[in-house]
Amino acid sequence: MLTVFLATFGIFLLVVLGMSLGYLVKRKSIQGSCGGISSLGMEKVCDCPEPCDARKKRMAREARQQNRIL
Repeated sequence: MLTVFLATFGIFLLVVLGMSLGYLVKRKSIQGSCGGISSLGMEKVCDCPEPCDARKKRMAREARQQNRIL
């Protein structure tokens, strides 16, 4: 029983190590293969015509951060 646990744990460690090496080499984040929400024909998570006030504030804050010079 312990050997199965250790073998499984070792395999998981190898997978995590492989993913981290892939990130370090390519500097590309891990992403799914299905395309996410855009494959469903939606531009955003909520499909409401007008975003709520909290969403508007968040979008304004993100726009300000993108316009800043680093």
